[in-house]
Amino acid sequence: MTQHDKNELALESIHPPCQSACPVHQGVRDYLLAIATGDFDRALAIIKETNPLPFVCGTICAHHCEEECRRNDVDKAPSIRGLKRFAVEYGKAKVPPPADPPDVKGKVAVIGAGPSGLAAAFDLARRGAEVTVFDREESAGGAVRHYIPLYRLPDEAIDQDIEEIAGQGVEFKFGVELGKDITISQLEEEGFDSILLALGLPVSRGLNIPGAEGDNVLYALPFLKSVKREGFKFEGSPTVVVIGGGNVAMDVARSAIRAGAERVRLSCLECDDEMPAFEWELEEAKEEGVEFHTSRGPDAIVREGEKIAALEVVECTAVFDEQGRFSPQLNVEHRESLEGDVVIFAIGQAGETGYLRDEIEIDDRGRVVFNPNKMATSREGVFSCGEMITGPGSAVEAMGNGRMAARAVAAYLKGETFDSARVEYEEKPVLDKLDEKVASEVYPMERYEIPMLSPEERVRHFEQAELGYDIDTALSEARRCLTCAAGAVQDEDLCVHCLTCVRVCPYDVPVVSEETRVVVRNEQCQACGLCISYCPVYAISFRAPYVEEAVASIEPAVEKLAAGSNGEPSVLAITCSYGAFARPDFAKREFKNIGVVRYPCVGKLDTAHLLKAVEAGADKVVIVGCKPDDRFECQYKDVGYWSERKAVHGADLMEMLGLERESIAYTEISGEELENFEQHVADALAKPEPVEEAQ
Repeated sequence: MTQHDKNELALESIHPPCQSACPVHQGVRDYLLAIATGDFDRALAIIKETNPLPFVCGTICAHHCEEECRRNDVDKAPSIRGLKRFAVEYGKAKVPPPADPPDVKGKVAVIGAGPSGLAAAFDLARRGAEVTVFDREESAGGAVRHYIPLYRLPDEAIDQDIEEIAGQGVEFKFGVELGKDITISQLEEEGFDSILLALGLPVSRGLNIPGAEGDNVLYALPFLKSVKREGFKFEGSPTVVVIGGGNVAMDVARSAIRAGAERVRLSCLECDDEMPAFEWELEEAKEEGVEFHTSRGPDAIVREGEKIAALEVVECTAVFDEQGRFSPQLNVEHRESLEGDVVIFAIGQAGETGYLRDEIEIDDRGRVVFNPNKMATSREGVFSCGEMITGPGSAVEAMGNGRMAARAVAAYLKGETFDSARVEYEEKPVLDKLDEKVASEVYPMERYEIPMLSPEERVRHFEQAELGYDIDTALSEARRCLTCAAGAVQDEDLCVHCLTCVRVCPYDVPVVSEETRVVVRNEQCQACGLCISYCPVYAISFRAPYVEEAVASIEPAVEKLAAGSNGEPSVLAITCSYGAFARPDFAKREFKNIGVVRYPCVGKLDTAHLLKAVEAGADKVVIVGCKPDDRFECQYKDVGYWSERKAVHGADLMEMLGLERESIAYTEISGEELENFEQHVADALAKPEPVEEAQ
């Protein structure tokens, strides 16, 4: 094996940090590129390859991918969740067929139609298993269906995902409750070869404090469900006190405002910096008027007769002990009363396992005895997944766990061994952080936050608060992706260490080692592509197929152009495919005697590609780069300079071949100028070549 082969093998194991951080390992980089280049259908197809709940995730995903994005080393990560939502709203693509032929046989019962169970059912069905999902509710979705407020997640988003999961052959049986309507033993008697428990955490926790018994003490999940499904409204515009600092507490507090509370006060043990709710949840709750009383522990619900008067709280000086264990330290000398009429506990959820004691092993704390490496319970062929065994988390984390359980079930049905630790190791390779020097050379680009209704408007109803991106904003935001691990790959067997790439690269990615050899650091590459065409021995290629796809489109474009030219000179315009060039209205335009081939930045264009176009029959070729404008900006450095030099070099070669050097030209067009695209192309072919470049 050559060193090049070894390097390629190492690179193949590297995912972009966003993909490794995603619990379902979405191809984030690739679908962001598809959005940035205007191929919304392809973006959605990529998403659906690995995500059975794209509409749900595009709306409420916790976007763990953004936390690990290397764009954070420059400014802020792209809004990946917002772009996923854009793809599902603007793209048209069904779930792609399974990559491999069916490899699993057997009947599988999945108990629970929440995100974890749905993800497992989806994967197993696509691998060939006969999957039936049982749920005690009358519709699928679990917590995201029944508890996440409509202003965050409309029912329509869930319905679209469930429809496609059913389309993979998954059968749903609703209104069937484990322990009441069916048992594990009965399912086995009915011929199910394996059973997967995905029961979630359906019970809201409370506290045994004075005053907790009585009217107007509510619990998070029943409250959220009654608001969402029954249209619950408070009477008399009460002051509501919410206990808890997590995401569910934010949903409760914000729903209480919409349900008619005049005032909502939230009390939690954690200080401002420790609150477990996501930052954006906290910000939106504050915008909507929720009052925060942090570092306070509930001590008693004060009643005047049967009515609640206040929640008495004491100072919380620490939530965790030195070992990081939950162990609140309370200063009872420091007390205060939070006046209110209703108290809602939102301090966590628990599972229901009592009815399982006769069928699988349950420990003294009511938890399922579980082998995390095998994803298995104590009973042969019975597995478990989701929050039932992981504890509370995000929907996408539950999906990732369900996907792992599906692998365990598949291995069991095939008689193979399974180890989740091994799978995690293989699917989460580590990519080095962005080098500080490289990061300093990357252009900062402003992040476009997902537009929302104003706080004053959104508290008046339960309509979706987020508005989503329009096309231009999505194109700009997706363009901010650094396309990590997709760029330059060095063939060390061909490299002559001439330093050309070191001279050309604007990001200092190629470096000279102590052995005075050039090393092209793929993990640091920004994928501008300049080094590829300037390497004199073609020792650099792209790891991703972007360039090959663009080159392959040249000949068909010229052939189509020749077929409709009516004997007039044919012109091939090689344009950027980002920014305004990615707009669907431009991509669909037809031009008289001008064919268009779009590159993921013309910096990736090789002079040889120009000659290829001429050889295929194009009379003239124009490289069309991006002129900066107020709406779109190019992420890459020095592209215009080097692209114009390629045009001049191409003209030189044409002259050497006895052809007209004016047949190749370069120009730049802004988004506003695309309306007159044909005229700009004609002007480029008519204008004189830059003197300093021609010399």
